[in-house]
Amino acid sequence: MTDAEHALWRILRNRQFAGVKFRRQVSIGPYIADFACYDARLVIEADGGQHNESKTDNLRDAWFAANGFRVLRFWNNEILKNAEGVAAAIAMAL
Repeated sequence: MTDAEHALWRILRNRQFAGVKFRRQVSIGPYIADFACYDARLVIEADGGQHNESKTDNLRDAWFAANGFRVLRFWNNEILKNAEGVAAAIAMAL
């Protein structure tokens, strides 16, 4: 996991975030999601620069949406510099 993924996992693990269960590096269909909450049908992705305007990410997001998942994407630097804002966005999505 990247530094940003580690930081996000510290927030999400052990049902300590809003009492919901998140899994990390979970296989969903043909993809591996960075983090997922099955109960809320929510996928969270921590993205580095290689994801900028990525067509494959758009295909992934479309697949997740077609299969009932919502996707939240956060830039790595956003997670590392604004963890509270990221946590607030996740809480609103839940």
